[in-house]
Amino acid sequence: MTLDEKLAMLHGPVSGPSAQCAHSQKCAYVGNVVGNARLQIPPITMNDGPQGFRDDLRPKTTTAWPAAINMAATWDEEAVYEWGSGMGKEFKAKGSNVQLGPALCVARVPWNGRNFEYLSGEDPYLGATLVKSAVKGIQDQKVVANAKHWVNNNQETNRMAVSEEVDERTRFEVYYPPFEAAIEADVGSFMCSYNKINGVYSCENPTTLGDLKDKLGFKGYVMSDWGATHSTSIMQGLDMEMPGGAFMNADKIQQGLKNGGINQSAVDDSVTRILWSMFQVGVMDVPASTWDWKKLENNVTTDASVASARKLAASSTVLLKNTDALLPLPSEKPIKIAVLGFADDNAVVHGGGSGSVVPSFISTPLQGLKDAAKSADLVYNIGEDLHEAEALASNADYAIVFVGTLSHEGGDRASLSLDDGCDVDSFGQCKGNNHNQNALVAAVAKANPKTIVVASVPGATLMPWSMDVAAILVNFLPGQQAGNAIADIIFGKVTPSGKLPLTFPNVENETRMSPEQWPGVPNPKQPEHAYYSERLLVGYRFYDANSIQFTTGFPFGHGLSYTKFSYSDLAIQVIPNGITVSFTVTNSGKASGAEVAQLYLSFPSSAGEPLQLKGFKKTKNLPPGEKEDLQLKLTDRDLSIWDVHAHSWSMVSGTFVAKVGSSSRDVRLQKAFQYSQLQSKEVTFVV
Repeated sequence: MTLDEKLAMLHGPVSGPSAQCAHSQKCAYVGNVVGNARLQIPPITMNDGPQGFRDDLRPKTTTAWPAAINMAATWDEEAVYEWGSGMGKEFKAKGSNVQLGPALCVARVPWNGRNFEYLSGEDPYLGATLVKSAVKGIQDQKVVANAKHWVNNNQETNRMAVSEEVDERTRFEVYYPPFEAAIEADVGSFMCSYNKINGVYSCENPTTLGDLKDKLGFKGYVMSDWGATHSTSIMQGLDMEMPGGAFMNADKIQQGLKNGGINQSAVDDSVTRILWSMFQVGVMDVPASTWDWKKLENNVTTDASVASARKLAASSTVLLKNTDALLPLPSEKPIKIAVLGFADDNAVVHGGGSGSVVPSFISTPLQGLKDAAKSADLVYNIGEDLHEAEALASNADYAIVFVGTLSHEGGDRASLSLDDGCDVDSFGQCKGNNHNQNALVAAVAKANPKTIVVASVPGATLMPWSMDVAAILVNFLPGQQAGNAIADIIFGKVTPSGKLPLTFPNVENETRMSPEQWPGVPNPKQPEHAYYSERLLVGYRFYDANSIQFTTGFPFGHGLSYTKFSYSDLAIQVIPNGITVSFTVTNSGKASGAEVAQLYLSFPSSAGEPLQLKGFKKTKNLPPGEKEDLQLKLTDRDLSIWDVHAHSWSMVSGTFVAKVGSSSRDVRLQKAFQYSQLQSKEVTFVV
């Protein structure tokens, strides 16, 4: 390649009409790198986002899939692969060869406006396990996946300037693992974030970009978030500027080459990384001469994608409460149901910002319920008049209240209360606040003891009425098949198996985050710093360390079924480079169902580690009375901590406790064991 050809690959269009579009036709790709006709290198066509192909100029031509937080709630690697594969197929059919997702940041801040976009929930192990399936699903369709946002992009408040002050151990143990797992899955690209880390912008931070490429072994390329480039920072580890080329353009890089500030080897490395991703995924199989820009006009929603979106939305629904087995409801009996709240065209199905998708259609909850139970009498009212809502509920056999709120890129949530949320338009943007949802639920619950609440929410949400209602379902942001999927759950076509990927607190700011922690405070030298002084105590880890009990809230990993499961026969066995934890899960109830069994690990006190998730496995669908033997592996890495002196992982010796159960607070089996690894690699083990 000539130098000019190399430099053309390091940025988006820099001026003129091509700055908005890399070809002569109207386009919606949010990122474009010009192709190379001489060498038959196709153009790079990037597009949002993590919930499906975002095409605001051609609405209703793609599928609004369940959000990433939904897929985190499945705790199911096969489901996540199906999700990634389904989205990847639509990107490919639209002519996009880079999907700007999956998003992987750990939900440090419950109010973060983008928590719905993140596959990790509040736990690094959960994200690290699921991301491999997402990356493989996308890239099996010959579309480059993009792991974002690297790194510590844990708030939207002042995201362009805030400096996230994070120590090395916390970065490696809490915030790096999901990204590291994406690397292990051969993800083709990363996106660096807007924020600073320890005073240096992410996209020019030699420490974190060095960690990414040198310590974690990333072979692909790093692109900037849109407008997140502040300097010609190829020597610091940035490979590509998006969406334009204000800093990484040919003139500036050539100037750097002349004055010695930039090495030719750095340019070659960046171009090699970009081409590596294109070759290893299969993008190069479509040469520039056969590139078809008309694909962008395609309507890529298919019967298969719609069916998959419905299946995934149902499998990601979490049953938080089900008093006296109220659910599932009978679908063949002539029952009367009062349906209230956001159940019609006002249903909340996806978030706002780059994670939004204009659905090809929306299955509303009201229509889904009608279709699923044709013999039922459904009476609908949004519920703004509480007296009318009470009257409807009191005259019905059952009352179902649909509540919800939106969050979006560019801002954090005002609070975790439903009453501080917002109603949304078809593009996922706020169009008004909802101030009476909690009062509506309380009024309906008082009028009808068989009240069911369905919460469509972008993350952690307060439920002050949770002890007063009979049943609670959370379907997060379920995508365009919201109505059909929730009807499948409510009427028992699908038995719920989802688990919470983050904690639902009892009260606002239950983890006691100070202004210094979030959103950050001014500093004499920097506009704002957010201090990660909680270090490893993120989410449920804080709850466990502080022995916080749940009253109106629900713990990490919680999720009920229409049946019951028992655990037995816990055994721990030494294997090379780790141990295995084996146990049996039995369906001890009266309906078929699947259980997500979870393994948590307590470290020796000398390690300074909180209780943490270290394994999980979803059983097959078990008929009543059937059992499945499960085995989870704890590797040497799982039994290690990050040593800030050696700058590497270090094995911990001493007494561990393996805790197996149905949630972080529902431990059914546990066993202590001692584990140490000597220099000779001989392992001693005592139960």
